[in-house]
Amino acid sequence: MAASMEDSIGSVYVDAAHLARLEYRARGLSFVAPAPVSSILSGRQASRMRGRGLNFEELRGYLPGDDIRHLDWRVTMRTGKPHVRVYTEERDRPLLVMVDQRMSMFFGSSREFKSVVAAEAAALAVWMGFTAGDRVGGVVFGDDEVVRVRPLRSRARIDMLFGAIARMNRTLAADSPARTHYAQLNRALEGVLQIAGHDFLVCIMSDFAGADERTRQLLRQLSAHNDVIAALVFDPMWQRMPEHRALVVSEGRLQVELRIEHERVRAPLASLFKGRAAEIADLLRASGVPLMALSTAEPVVDQVRRLFGERPRRARHTTGSGI
Repeated sequence: MAASMEDSIGSVYVDAAHLARLEYRARGLSFVAPAPVSSILSGRQASRMRGRGLNFEELRGYLPGDDIRHLDWRVTMRTGKPHVRVYTEERDRPLLVMVDQRMSMFFGSSREFKSVVAAEAAALAVWMGFTAGDRVGGVVFGDDEVVRVRPLRSRARIDMLFGAIARMNRTLAADSPARTHYAQLNRALEGVLQIAGHDFLVCIMSDFAGADERTRQLLRQLSAHNDVIAALVFDPMWQRMPEHRALVVSEGRLQVELRIEHERVRAPLASLFKGRAAEIADLLRASGVPLMALSTAEPVVDQVRRLFGERPRRARHTTGSGI
C-alpha cells in the first residue's frame, strides 16, 4: 500500500517534498509580471489587483516631475510653497493560499486528481510570493478540520504549510468513510478573514463544492480590502462526458457503476455537471472575484504559466572560457 501511494505522487497524492520541488518550476512566474492579453491579470481583471501598499516616507518641497496628486495642500497653503508627500512601496505583501482537500477533490478522470491540482497550484503561488519577498501562509481544509498557517517570510513556515497540505491530502482514499462536508468551504473562508485584514493577496484553490449565498458574501467581504483570485479546479468530465466507458463512483462506503455509454444515463449526468459548473462560475462572478479555471487534464505549471505570464528572461553572457 505504501509503495503504491509513493508511485502515485503527483497524480493521486502529494507529499511535502513534491510541493517543495515546485520552487524551481515557479521560476520566472510572478503575480506582477507583464501579463499576456489572455492572462487573468490583464484588462479589467488587472485593475482589481491592488499590488503592494505604500508607506509614507517624507514631506518635502515640490520638484519638477513630482506627481501633483501627492501635493499636501495643507502644508502648501501654510508655507506658501508647494510640498509633496513622498511614499515608498511596501517591501512585502502577505500572501495566503486557501487549499481544498475535501473528498469532493479526490477525483480525476485523466492526468491528476483535483486535490493534487489544488495542492500544486497553491505551492506555485507560495513560491511566486516568496521569491517576490512576501510573507506566505495559508488555510488548508478537509472534511474534518481547518488548519491555519499565519504568513511569515520563512522556509520553515513554508515547510509547515506544505506539511499540512500533504497530511490532509494523505487522508483521502476511495474507501474512506468521510463524506464531503460542504459547510467547510465557508468555515475556511471565515478562517482566511481572521488572518487577512487588508492588502493581502489571497489565492483560493477549490472545486467550490457547497458554494452558496454565504460563500458569495464572504468572498465580497474578503475582496473589499484584499486582492483575491479564485482558481476553480475542475475535471474535463464536467465539459464532456465520455461515451464509451463505465464510470464507478463512490461516496466512501457504497460504489455504483454508471453505464454512461447509454444516452439515457449520460445525458442527465452531463447536464448536471455543466449546470453546477455554470452556477459556481456565476456565483464567483457575482462576488467580484477574478476567476481562473484549472483542469486536471494538463500540467498545473503550464496552466499557471499561461494564465499569469512569465517575466522576460535576461540573456546570459558567457566569457571565452565558457564558465
